[in-house]
Amino acid sequence: MSKSNSVPRDQIVCTEFDGGEGILVDLKTKKYYQLNETALLVWKGLEKGLDTDEIVSQVVDQYEVQPESARTSVENLIARLKSYRLVFS
Repeated sequence: MSKSNSVPRDQIVCTEFDGGEGILVDLKTKKYYQLNETALLVWKGLEKGLDTDEIVSQVVDQYEVQPESARTSVENLIARLKSYRLVFS
């Protein structure tokens, strides 16, 4: 059970589009990151201060995937966001 909270950095701006996708912009580096519908759900959870378990529950509820699969996907995405310096723990 992972209870660590990752927090979006202040310089990251998220824009959501009608199709359920979004874009993150790092105002310091001027880099853009495209988010699919699931990644946007994860990002919004991080913005709300939810921990990994809570975000995994939302993904399972929204997309009817197995909890193990959802956890792997969420943890991998959060690790990528950390590697891009978009969030910190």
